[in-house]
Amino acid sequence: MLLSSLGGSIANVALPTMVQAFDASFQQVQWVILAYLLSITTVIVSVGKLGDLIGRRRLLLAGIALFTLTSVLCSLAPSLALLITARAMQGLGAAVMMALTTAFVAGTVAPDKTGSAMGVLATMSSVGTALGPTLGGLLLAGFGWPSLFLANVPLGLLTLMLAYRFLPADVHHDRQGRARFDHVGTLLLALTLAAYALAMTMGGTEFGMLNLGLLALAATGLGLFVRAEARSPSPLIRLAMFRDAVLSTGFVGSVLVMTVLMATMVVGPFYLSGALGLDTARLGLAMSVSPLAAALAGVPGGRLVDRFGAQRVANLGLTAMLLGSLLLSMMPVQAGIIGYVVPLSMLAAGYSLFQTANNTAVMHGVQADRRGLVSGMLGLSRNLGLITGASVMGAVFAFGSRSVAAALPHSASAAAGMHITFAVAAVLIVVALGVLALGRSQLRRAQAKV
Repeated sequence: MLLSSLGGSIANVALPTMVQAFDASFQQVQWVILAYLLSITTVIVSVGKLGDLIGRRRLLLAGIALFTLTSVLCSLAPSLALLITARAMQGLGAAVMMALTTAFVAGTVAPDKTGSAMGVLATMSSVGTALGPTLGGLLLAGFGWPSLFLANVPLGLLTLMLAYRFLPADVHHDRQGRARFDHVGTLLLALTLAAYALAMTMGGTEFGMLNLGLLALAATGLGLFVRAEARSPSPLIRLAMFRDAVLSTGFVGSVLVMTVLMATMVVGPFYLSGALGLDTARLGLAMSVSPLAAALAGVPGGRLVDRFGAQRVANLGLTAMLLGSLLLSMMPVQAGIIGYVVPLSMLAAGYSLFQTANNTAVMHGVQADRRGLVSGMLGLSRNLGLITGASVMGAVFAFGSRSVAAALPHSASAAAGMHITFAVAAVLIVVALGVLALGRSQLRRAQAKV
């Protein structure tokens, strides 16, 4: 989990350097990041399902090896096109690691310790996200951009060795009783997710005809996917899964929460530089507060889940996120950096509590032959939230800033954009609380019937 998160965040700091190194535009160089994210998004459910079918240990070892090998290829890439291709392949390995790590925890850790284990995973994910820009900046200054990818190699080899030594062997099933892999459903889902992700990421915050066309293509693909899954004797995703209130509300809640979290990453730099006037060094320190707060809350949050239950901790996390969002939506510029960092820490810690509790609740009781699939769907919900948040919350910030830009100075317009963005974020958290309450109500009614 640490390795896949680090791989996603370490390259961001090198984008300006790559613009010069490859004599390319910033929009072209952005695909170094987008290729990794798109690759994970399009295949994470499919590789989770594949792990259930052929063996999770075997596939995880292959995923770690692929991630490590493509890290070397990234560092050696002589052109931007080859670097982007290698990053897409690296994303395939990262998708395997993200999907199957949670599945292994659910299958190997005792039920009364699952929350604590999920908390460790949440901490490792946040540590990787926080470590990436810091480690990347140091390596970039001393050794150049190729070193950012070479840094993954020793970590990848260590991870591969530990996984080979300690992960339990796969359980071999009778081939006649084993479900077949759904190639049609896999292809349709990958194309649908790719179309949606491209619609949300191309063109920045400006939606044009190309974006609308891609959204229409994604909607058509979703309809075809649902139809194919309903007819398939061995579907990639059994649509009946979504009748489970815990699973369906857990997935929706994760998308909403990640959309809000992405707002801190998209809006934060503009507010800190535009409204508060921070230089690059202080801006970087302020931006590191969010993943640090999330990392610190992960392990204690897991212990709270084991002691008080996932439902209570999920509500606690969402309440903290709501309070943090409301404070950010009202905080005056005069409050300075403290007025931004304190509610941001509250929001990030709440996110960590929610994700730990939500992952524990969703994975609890999942059949052994579906753990990889469900874990992959959790990973997909997080990525969909990140992609949607980058586009939607970025557009909200741009709208809020432009609406007052003519009458107020730049610092005031940046503050107005942030206030409107986090007011919308607060509404999304209220919706998430409502979704979870609805899910609990449906679950109680189902239990009453039984």
